[in-house]
Amino acid sequence: MGPDKVLYIVATPIGNLADMVPRAIEVLQCADLVAAEDTRHSQRLLSHFDIDTPLVAYHDHSGGRRSEQLLERLERGQTLALISDAGTPLISDPGYRLVREARARGVKVIPVPGACAFVAALSAAGLPCDRFTFEGFLPSRPTARQVALQALAREERTLVFYEAPHRVSDTLRAMAEAFGADREAVIARELTKAFETIHLAPLGELADWVAADSDQQRGEIVLLVRGAEPRREEELSGEAERVMALLLGELPPRRAAALTAEITGASKKALYNWSLTQK
Repeated sequence: MGPDKVLYIVATPIGNLADMVPRAIEVLQCADLVAAEDTRHSQRLLSHFDIDTPLVAYHDHSGGRRSEQLLERLERGQTLALISDAGTPLISDPGYRLVREARARGVKVIPVPGACAFVAALSAAGLPCDRFTFEGFLPSRPTARQVALQALAREERTLVFYEAPHRVSDTLRAMAEAFGADREAVIARELTKAFETIHLAPLGELADWVAADSDQQRGEIVLLVRGAEPRREEELSGEAERVMALLLGELPPRRAAALTAEITGASKKALYNWSLTQK
């Protein structure tokens, strides 16, 4: 399976057990120990695939002592597989500090790719996915959430979030307020499971749709929002171009742009960019 002293980061299914990749099964069978967020939840997964590797809990509240115990086992030459409750570990899950410290101690860290909820949602959403930003979970408090959304209002990339079922309706309302009710968005819920939902609509309509159906406020949820329209380069008035042209005859472009901006109120950046087209 590979050299000893290895930490494997193993992706597991997000719902449909048929999505478990063969390599992940092999790694979990051969590892000396599996570290999981919820050992009871993960034991069902391991039992389904006849994996009897010992399980130990590792989560946000494990503390430094548990991390040190795992690192000591790795340094003794044992192999450790890290899994989350579902999907790819470390994606809005614990594990970053363990991975970083393992690398610092010379432990080889090997990813075993597989399911990831936000990637699955993005691939089927029908929104631009050539450029996107994964924001994870928004703050739970309304004021902090609104501040975070306002900071993203002009982001041109597709926005991807995870959200808890009991907050999804309020979050969609807050998104409609911050981004505009007409901005396209998608709710992707219970992916790969029996009641999978992928629904695209303007934010205002999507918020109403989710609020009216309690079933859409259950399960694992990914929210995706189309990015803002690209900002258009500020158009210059004829007067600004005339002043800029005169000053360019006597001054370097940056100085000319600064003075023209003071005289006409036009954008210094737009003036400078305009000067580059005049050569």
